[in-house]
Amino acid sequence: MNPILLNFVHIIRRFKMATTLNILGLSVAFAAFMIIMIQLDYDFGFDKFHKDSDNIFRVEMSVPMFAQTNVPMLPRPFAEAFFESSPHIVVGALSNHSSALSGGRDQVFFHVETENSEKNFFKEKSVTVSPEFFELFTFDFVEGNLQNAHIEAGDIFMPLSMARKIFGHESVVGNHIIMEDGTSRTILAVYRDFPSNTIIGNSIYFLLSPDEDKNHWGFNYNAFIRVNDASNATQLVDNFMRNFDFQAVFGEGFNQEEMGLAMNLTALTDIHFLPEMQYDFAPKVSRQTLFILFAIAIVIIVIAAINFTNFSAALAPMRVKSINTQRVVGAHHSTMRLMLVFEAVAISFLAYICAIFLVLLFFHKTSLANLVDANLSLTAHWQILGGSALFALLTGFLAGLYPSRYMTSFEPALVLKGSFGLTPKGKKLRNALISIQFVASFAMIVGASFMFLQNRFMQKSYLGYNTENIIVVETERIADSRDAFANQIKAFSGVEDVTFSAFFVSSADAYSAWNVQYRGEQFAIQLFPVHYSFIDVMGIEITEGRSFRREDGDNEQGSWIFNESARKQFGLEVNTQLEGFLGGDIIGFIPDIKLASFRTAVEPTGFYLTGTQHSFLQANNTYIRLHQDANMSAALSHINATLAEFDPNFPFEIRFFDEVLQRLYEKETSISSLITLFSLLAIFVSIVGVFGLVVFDSQYRRKEIGVRKVFGATTLSIIVMFNKGYVKILLICFVIAAPLAWYAVNRWLENFAYKTPMHWWVYLLAFLAVGIITILTVTFQNWRTANEDPVKTINS
Repeated sequence: MNPILLNFVHIIRRFKMATTLNILGLSVAFAAFMIIMIQLDYDFGFDKFHKDSDNIFRVEMSVPMFAQTNVPMLPRPFAEAFFESSPHIVVGALSNHSSALSGGRDQVFFHVETENSEKNFFKEKSVTVSPEFFELFTFDFVEGNLQNAHIEAGDIFMPLSMARKIFGHESVVGNHIIMEDGTSRTILAVYRDFPSNTIIGNSIYFLLSPDEDKNHWGFNYNAFIRVNDASNATQLVDNFMRNFDFQAVFGEGFNQEEMGLAMNLTALTDIHFLPEMQYDFAPKVSRQTLFILFAIAIVIIVIAAINFTNFSAALAPMRVKSINTQRVVGAHHSTMRLMLVFEAVAISFLAYICAIFLVLLFFHKTSLANLVDANLSLTAHWQILGGSALFALLTGFLAGLYPSRYMTSFEPALVLKGSFGLTPKGKKLRNALISIQFVASFAMIVGASFMFLQNRFMQKSYLGYNTENIIVVETERIADSRDAFANQIKAFSGVEDVTFSAFFVSSADAYSAWNVQYRGEQFAIQLFPVHYSFIDVMGIEITEGRSFRREDGDNEQGSWIFNESARKQFGLEVNTQLEGFLGGDIIGFIPDIKLASFRTAVEPTGFYLTGTQHSFLQANNTYIRLHQDANMSAALSHINATLAEFDPNFPFEIRFFDEVLQRLYEKETSISSLITLFSLLAIFVSIVGVFGLVVFDSQYRRKEIGVRKVFGATTLSIIVMFNKGYVKILLICFVIAAPLAWYAVNRWLENFAYKTPMHWWVYLLAFLAVGIITILTVTFQNWRTANEDPVKTINS
């Protein structure tokens, strides 16, 4: 082994540039591969850490008059009846739908008292669950346990990180938190924090009272079941729907099939990949997007391996005489090939070591780590670390096979005379390998460009209302003083106006659906309670009728403004009335503005100015519009000071409206940025490969270039001659890559109800980007060779 090691060190010293480029290309590829695999492991591992996760399902319902899709909500008595409907259901559990589970919005505000009687205030996510929740999901209790729970006493469960933040490192079980109403809650147990790839959050868990909503048929609960075998799940729903007595609950004549009432079970591990669903707050990602990421990881490795092969082959003219000299003096054919393969494996493994440092640098030293949801600590992913090491060794081995065979395939006598040649098969193979790189580069540039355009389209498209210079803050805490708060905010000269709504626009995929009645027909709409000034302050166009007025809120039923979808779908008219519980005057119509995300189509929506009868539908989220030239820092200080006057202890969250949009598309933006980043890396590695191939051609054809120069060829004509071959390869590769990229992008865009056009110029830019870089590379390398002294190149 010593001669092989000595030879390896000699090669590194002799071919510093080639070795450096090989290690650089491979290390970037391996680092990208590891980061992508860590992200994929995070997404595909969602909720798989729970015991028997394959047997856990979420119960969903389809209620056409309530929502356009399945919804993950059930009435408590309906859910509990389903839990008892089959012996195949081992356990069923409930959580309050409005709670923080699956990204819900409920947060609890409380304080703890120190030994000095000081009060420390906190606002944390909270979930109300049935006791079976702790049996169904895997909680790792580090203090206390469920067996000692006293449900009627309101005991709570707290994650370890929260317990440490609030109480430090003292024992937490038995301590109390004081709620806003003055009641004290005892901490029964502390559980170890869940990993972030779960729909079960690290929240304070309150135990659901046995009698709460026991006979209430409102859709207020998430329901989960664990079955004894996943194969039994499909028959559970059909069996229950056939045997449940709907008429006993809803009265004689009720027909669930005519109403379109249906149930569905979704596996826990599939929830993360579901299409966007109304009232489903679970973090989502498209499987197609993840497959794109995985494909990029493989493509980067393949491109790097191709580069490695081409670089090694490019050194053949400079190494083949030395190799065959050793064969003449007695070196075995197999020994020489083993030596060359060992070189490739060693360089590949060195690149893997460098890749580890690149990942650590990515994790600790750059803001790019924010693009990855997973923990990038390699100690947390030893399987990926070990698998990547084996992958690196295999890559080196495979990439070294062809060069080792090629450089030892010539007859020693011919080589020593300087008359070995480039075989047509070898040239075709190298052209085929570089073509794979070009196809991948074209496809990735097109894909990354359209992902960027789609994200820009979602964030920059006109939504139908003016979002400039708006600050938003949740002010439900001070709902009783809403008008006084607005007046004090408007006292600042930089504030143009203030308005309110029940929800923030562009903050969700859908909003609450309610049934309304019009001319004897019942239909479901998205209900959006607003302040009378909302339409005017947000700059929403009235297409017919008028906007709200202050006096409209004095009516008993209130007033309505609908979008065009509602008007067309239900035949609504101005100056008519809705009937039933949510009645009121229809006073106007607006265009189909985008209240929800671009993932979902515009739904029939009604802006509702509540009357005296429905004061519970309060618009308590505040929009503060600033003047164009307002001092932002002073305005924020004024808003903070005003909020502190009305509630000094509560930690209000103040955001610019742009942040609302960023949060809505956070996952798409991160994944798109990752794909763009790694696509650029793949293109970089491809260009390194082009450089290697150009070096090969120019080194092999040096004598030919010298002869041409002697017979009068100009440098320009030689450069054009070399570029013609590469332009031909580029054109063929583009014709192959364009339809493949179009298909992949088109499938990805199916995840969105509204999408960017398939611009033709994106394909042209992709061709120009790769083409220009390639031509510049070819031109530079061959310009150097063409300008060498032809006498020296001929005699070399």
